[in-house]
Amino acid sequence: MKLVFVTFLLVSIILCSSLFEVSMAGFCNSKCKIRCSKAGIRARCLKYCGICCAKCKCVPSGTYGNKHECPCYRDLKNSKGKPKCP
Repeated sequence: MKLVFVTFLLVSIILCSSLFEVSMAGFCNSKCKIRCSKAGIRARCLKYCGICCAKCKCVPSGTYGNKHECPCYRDLKNSKGKPKCP
């Protein structure tokens, strides 16, 4: 009986974490679509915005600026020391 309960608990935890990742991907896609709506190279903007959103769990509002709303997003840098996130 105890083994069944523990198995049920582990399966529940795994399913919940999977659902969170799916909902986070939807969150990032919708926020990045807004953020990159006026970008010159939209595909690249969406790629890097998605990477930053997945790592930071937030995207600043608007199409430009407002990075103070998400310090993690603001502070991510590329290998050259320039801002990584659009």
